[in-house]
Amino acid sequence: MTILAMDQGTTSSRALIFSDDLRVKALDQQEFAQHFPRSGWVEHDPGDIWASTAATARGALEKAGNPAIAAIGITNQRETTVVWDRRTGDPIHRAIVWQDRRTADACAALREAGHEPAVTATTGLLLDPYFSATKIGWILDHVDGARDAAKAGDLAFGTVDTFLIWKLTGGRSHVTDATNAARTLLYDIHSGDWSDEMCDLFGIPRAMLPELRDSADDFGMTRADLFGREIPILGVAGDQQAATVGQACFTPGMMKSTYGTGCFALLNTGDQAVASDNRLLTTVAYRLNGQTTYALEGSIFVAGAVVQWLRDGLGVIRRAGDTGALWDQADPGQDIIMVPAFTGLGAPHWRPDVRGAVFGLTRATGPAELARAALESVGFQTRDLWQAMAADWDGAGKAVLRVDGGMTASEPAMQFLADILGAPVDRPVNTETTAQGAAWLAGWRAGICPGPDEYAAMWRLDRRFTPQMDATRREARYDRWKRAVQAVVAMG
Repeated sequence: MTILAMDQGTTSSRALIFSDDLRVKALDQQEFAQHFPRSGWVEHDPGDIWASTAATARGALEKAGNPAIAAIGITNQRETTVVWDRRTGDPIHRAIVWQDRRTADACAALREAGHEPAVTATTGLLLDPYFSATKIGWILDHVDGARDAAKAGDLAFGTVDTFLIWKLTGGRSHVTDATNAARTLLYDIHSGDWSDEMCDLFGIPRAMLPELRDSADDFGMTRADLFGREIPILGVAGDQQAATVGQACFTPGMMKSTYGTGCFALLNTGDQAVASDNRLLTTVAYRLNGQTTYALEGSIFVAGAVVQWLRDGLGVIRRAGDTGALWDQADPGQDIIMVPAFTGLGAPHWRPDVRGAVFGLTRATGPAELARAALESVGFQTRDLWQAMAADWDGAGKAVLRVDGGMTASEPAMQFLADILGAPVDRPVNTETTAQGAAWLAGWRAGICPGPDEYAAMWRLDRRFTPQMDATRREARYDRWKRAVQAVVAMG
């Protein structure tokens, strides 16, 4: 028996077929349109999200020879907000993407009114437009009749997992899992339920919210017409939590960092919801058999997206893979620092108002130097998170970092990451850990995959990157990065 994993990301939808021993049998992928109506606004057409997800699922199944599927696992871009009409299933507005900054003023007003301590104590999050609640509120306030319809129970809210499950089940299931719920600013991470206090604060009718499930649970059956028969959906997790599971970070103190459009580092803190003193997030790593495992999380908004900018915005590369060759060509005498704050700075700064900059430009600066600076910016940002986690959790700074995601294919970027951290970086054989995490959740629930301990023993190392940079140069380069960040913050 096999498992279908749907991996719905920020810039593309992917589907993978896994065997019961979690080997990839087939993969299909499709990019979809990004919409930027104004500076700092990012939207997706929910129809594109659904169409690309369904198409890649069918494509992967066909490539694998249409095998029998025991279960479906879903992993998704988190915080992205969809609101739709329960009767028709039609979205009432484009999806507002996690990167979107339009509700920065609303968050600032709530912060100035003194609400952030209560929000953080309940949800583990900060008041930032990154999360879903203010996005929901914006839609309700800017679509005619939406707020009244929501109060009447006619509208449904969901993060992308919930929207996909609604479509897959023909509207029979309006559900989410704890990891996605924990990204909305509406979920009490301590009680494991929606918070009436937070719903009242953000003006969100509780009737809009989906039912809550564990990460490995029964989420409904697909429509028979989609894949030739009904298939149970048995695993759901937000993409970063799915990668945590995929990396088998089941032991407190284990840490992973995923490099996709953004970069997200999670540190397993076990059954302790550790409150951060360094503006990290306290969140749900996963919930299995009704038991919540928590994590500290640091979120970087721009990682792989900086390479896309080099390709699509500046046109200095044709393919993402070109950055490796350019790194080798870059003039080592030019110390270019790029702060890619295209949609603000995430953790530990949380400054949605700042914008990016490049420092150290000369007449000799060209595509090679910009490419190297872009890749290095990801390492610098990861060190910001690494240090914050080390301050919040004793021993975190001594951990080996497990990495995954598309950018990990770049040998120079991973070596620089180890250099600037001064710590080992482990890349697994299978870097499809986000989809694998969703597949394992579904397969474990279906009874065809091993339990957590046996699954963890299956993790395999591809390469360990060890620090090569001397400590003096490491600290000098990081100090230059910190001064660059201070400069863009001052300009914000």
